[in-house]
Amino acid sequence: MVNRRTLITTAGAGIVGTALAVSAESPAIAKAGDHGNRTSFNIISDIQGDLKDFGHALDDMEGTNPSSSGLAIAGDITPRGYDFEYAQVAKKLRKHSHPATLAWAIGNHEFYVPKYSDPDILSQDTWPNGVVEDSLFKSFYNFAGRNTIYKEEDFGGIPILSIGTERYMHYHDNSLWDEVWMSNAQFSWLEDRLNRWSRRNKPVMIITHHPLPNTVSGTRNALYLKDYLQSDRLLNILGRYKNVFLFCGHTHWDLGLSDWYTRRVVPGTGNLEGFNVFNTGAVERGYTDDGHGGETAVDGAFNQGLQIEVTKKNVTVKARDFHKHEWMKEVTVPLH
Repeated sequence: MVNRRTLITTAGAGIVGTALAVSAESPAIAKAGDHGNRTSFNIISDIQGDLKDFGHALDDMEGTNPSSSGLAIAGDITPRGYDFEYAQVAKKLRKHSHPATLAWAIGNHEFYVPKYSDPDILSQDTWPNGVVEDSLFKSFYNFAGRNTIYKEEDFGGIPILSIGTERYMHYHDNSLWDEVWMSNAQFSWLEDRLNRWSRRNKPVMIITHHPLPNTVSGTRNALYLKDYLQSDRLLNILGRYKNVFLFCGHTHWDLGLSDWYTRRVVPGTGNLEGFNVFNTGAVERGYTDDGHGGETAVDGAFNQGLQIEVTKKNVTVKARDFHKHEWMKEVTVPLH
């Protein structure tokens, strides 16, 4: 299995197929109930080819939240971004119950095809191995059933906004790799949606793969301080809104850590209470602080994610260990 820390050769050549948009027509989809003044949904991230744990997570979420109004996946859907890898995720979804509405954010692993001369041969010295940047985005779009990186979904009346990079930066600057670049159009769209829902007194959930600096677990570590090329611009937008909830993956850092949740105050925005930021954990393998400015793998099985419950007065976010089938912790945030 490929992860962002150690690229290795994987044996995937025998599984061929084209990625299909995952839709509500899948026969195993659970029906959403009548939520009334309450709705609940789930957020996970970083599947990265760990389809067995992904299936376990789907089954556990079905057990704890059978009337879930949606499932959001905050990036690293695949290990490398091959069409057959997207097809494997779609196949797994068809075999397990899940909500009718899905929200997908793109992750850095969706851009790793150019590191391979074929699915079995890692060949970074010959990057991009004939792979054009546009084809990587097309694979994601074909799978997610849309034609933009940024998208809004409705989870039981709660807006879910997916944001992410619109360039794989190594195509544009040899000194860069996985950094996030967002267009003026995406920033304008994000401001428009936040303004709209703020006027309607709605909490807004945002899913993005990469974490913003100095927020949740790992983001004070040098490894994750420079993921966004326009971090100040994004922070200045999000920082204006008290009822924004940002969910990010990428680090795989353990939800057991104390800083899995924070409120980030952005100076100059006029919002002294800040906005909410949550780590999503990961389906595939966990990491934690090594005590020396780096990170180390968590021992044993690892499969974590979040369940979110929204009422008119507050939002409760629960951290879940899908492997142990146990709740880890929760926090309730009053709405303003």
